[in-house]
Amino acid sequence: MAEITKDNVIEWLETATMLDVKALVDGIEEKFGVTAAAPMMAVAGAAPGAAVEEEQTEFDVVLTGAGSQKIQVIKVVRQITSLGLKEAKELVDSAPKAVKEAISREEADDLKTRLTDVGASVEIK
Repeated sequence: MAEITKDNVIEWLETATMLDVKALVDGIEEKFGVTAAAPMMAVAGAAPGAAVEEEQTEFDVVLTGAGSQKIQVIKVVRQITSLGLKEAKELVDSAPKAVKEAISREEADDLKTRLTDVGASVEIK
């Protein structure tokens, strides 16, 4: 059996199919009880080994507190979510709670402004 080197592995990976690579990863995970991390996409001009940070595109608006104008906050939550009065009150009462999830940054900023204008405490995650 030939000696296995880093260069041999890289050479094999260059010619392997995606199914071969998946089978290799599955075998390593099973043999060693580990999980492979999500692959990082290479960025042109990035330094070798530099972490690639993916830009967040979806945001959650989380109500962390109703403040002193709870009724006004409930009204705004109803406008934002189209919930009924009872459901909106329950959402406000159960803070911290997500008001809207997986929305654009612009929409999240708008909702945060609308809620903070009536005294609510809000976080964008």
